[in-house]
Amino acid sequence: MSAAQIVPFRRLAIAGLIALLLSGCQNVGTDGLVVSDAPPEISGPAASAIAGDMVSRLAEQIGPGKATVALKPDDSPFGQALEAALKGWGYAVVTDQKTDEKQRVIPVAYVIVPFEGQVLARLSTSDVELGRAYTVTANGATPASALSLLKRG
Repeated sequence: MSAAQIVPFRRLAIAGLIALLLSGCQNVGTDGLVVSDAPPEISGPAASAIAGDMVSRLAEQIGPGKATVALKPDDSPFGQALEAALKGWGYAVVTDQKTDEKQRVIPVAYVIVPFEGQVLARLSTSDVELGRAYTVTANGATPASALSLLKRG
């Protein structure tokens, strides 16, 4: 693929990522976050690579290991990888939604969507949304776009 062919493809991927972020407003759960969803066909190595990258970016926004993170239970490879990545960064993770009222709890939701040979990933809290496109291979995943960051005031 030549450089001239890559530019339109990246623009399309970024446009798709923006559309994904905006469409999340229609899929809102009771806590104001999008309902978590990830396709089960994403491999374990790809799920781990995406989760690791997204959690590292989330830690830049909320601070590493500063709070308890609430996730809705999910048996998908990405849901499991996300929980492991959060714990690896020092976050306490609860999946039963029951926490000590004195603890700072950050609800986290995610969406993973296959799109034109790539995967678009979004990680959402009540204060911040992160989005990025990834190229998925059998051995993992690599970022295919810049990180999209939306901070709520």
